[in-house]
Amino acid sequence: MTTEATSPTGTRQSERKVILASSLGTVFEWYDFYLYGLLATVISAQFFSGVNETTGFIFALAAFAAGFAVRPFGALVFGRIGDLVGRKNTFLVTMGLMGASTFLVGVLPSYASIGVAAPILLVLLRLVQGLALGGEYGGAATYVAEHAPEGKRGLFTSFIQTTATLGLFAALGVVIVIRSAMGEAAFADWGWRIPFLISIVLLGISLWIRLQLEESPVFKQMKVEGTISKAPLTEAFGRWENLKWVLVALFGAVAGQAVVWYSGQFYALFFLEKTLKVDGATANILIAIALALGTPFFIFFGWLSDKVGRKPIILTGCALAALTYFPAFQMLTSAANPALSEAQARAPVVVFAHAETCSFQFDPIGRTSFDRTGCDIAKSALAKAGIPYANEDGAYHGRALVHVGEQVISVADKQSFAAALSESLAVAGYPAKADPAAINKPMVVAILFYLVLLVTMVYGPIAALLVELFPSRIRYTAMSLPYHIGNGWFGGFLPTTAFAMVAATGNIYYGLWYPVIVAGLTLVVGLLFLPETFRRSLHR
Repeated sequence: MTTEATSPTGTRQSERKVILASSLGTVFEWYDFYLYGLLATVISAQFFSGVNETTGFIFALAAFAAGFAVRPFGALVFGRIGDLVGRKNTFLVTMGLMGASTFLVGVLPSYASIGVAAPILLVLLRLVQGLALGGEYGGAATYVAEHAPEGKRGLFTSFIQTTATLGLFAALGVVIVIRSAMGEAAFADWGWRIPFLISIVLLGISLWIRLQLEESPVFKQMKVEGTISKAPLTEAFGRWENLKWVLVALFGAVAGQAVVWYSGQFYALFFLEKTLKVDGATANILIAIALALGTPFFIFFGWLSDKVGRKPIILTGCALAALTYFPAFQMLTSAANPALSEAQARAPVVVFAHAETCSFQFDPIGRTSFDRTGCDIAKSALAKAGIPYANEDGAYHGRALVHVGEQVISVADKQSFAAALSESLAVAGYPAKADPAAINKPMVVAILFYLVLLVTMVYGPIAALLVELFPSRIRYTAMSLPYHIGNGWFGGFLPTTAFAMVAATGNIYYGLWYPVIVAGLTLVVGLLFLPETFRRSLHR
């Protein structure tokens, strides 16, 4: 053993260095990755302006999700490299890819400049980011866990778990400062590029920090003993004794963790800004406050999982999410846009039309104007205005009808309906956007804090659980795949899927069924099949 390892003071300094270096590097990668999510509304206007507004926003979310779609492939590629050649060098490569692609988003021409090539290039850069992130997390979590003393892996890896939120918080801070300094108009025009360009500085800092690290002691020991896996992909996924735990980890822990994570932090932000019409700067500030209040609980639940186990904390978070999401988001509506909530209760909007005349309100090509039938005209106008509505089967002499409380509008043509709808909504008290003076900010922050608290419950212990679930020779590969399928697919596609569900039904809460069902599934599978791991040795 080295002197540093046997000396109490030296060991503490070494542990701090490992945690700090691994965490800071990962914070910067998450900063890069989540900038896009925060600026989805602005990016929609810059890169998807050739389609209608609702489709453009869903496209922007889909491009956001594209980065998540390839994360499992990044996990396979870089997980294999990490198990073959080491943890440290692998996440140096992933960091370089992430930083370069983020910087290039900041200099990418808009749709107005180069047409359809702009969104194509944007999606390609998001794919590179996703591949890089797919290799980053598993390496950082494995590296820290393999340095942690027995009985403290939950605590140590919980610092890695804070990095996603801290990266989001850092991105929020930069966006808020720039947005406030230059104003909404200039920010939407060109200022949104600045946070992406700043990432080149963060890349340099991150690479310097990571270069100070040595290889993981567990990997060093495997190298000395000659026990490094020669085919980690085959060993992890081609043998049932390992593959079954990959499936249990995915469906019994990570899928639920992922939907809770993205509901509590990203869907909540999009819901405030897009559905409740809270201005972007205010929504960012409210989310930032909730994140600042909630982030220490990642550490708390990581520490607690060393005492009581990983499984009960994660599954309790999933259960609370499944039970409380609908009332929590309804309370969020009342607090953030009370005029909308009151108008919904006082004068609900109902579209009466025959089902066969109604199209799905999403056009992937962007050429459909949704004006072929009365139902399409009505739903398109309501979706564009952000007005929640219900659907009923029926019509009057073949014409679709829209009830705004006691007012009834017969849908004849697009222009006359738009004028009549605007007048009826104004009479019923439906706001064009949330009134900043009417927002109950303490209540909004309290609700957002609760959503973030659920995130900390499911996410704080998850790294330790995954690291402990798999043997060291295939750990990087085996833990990375379920983590990135869960977070990349179940979580990453949540905003896109949920908003498409809302656009199709008119019910602003309908998209919540997605995280509620997935969290419920994880609760059942986890209770039945997920083992407790917090007393397992990593040297196996």
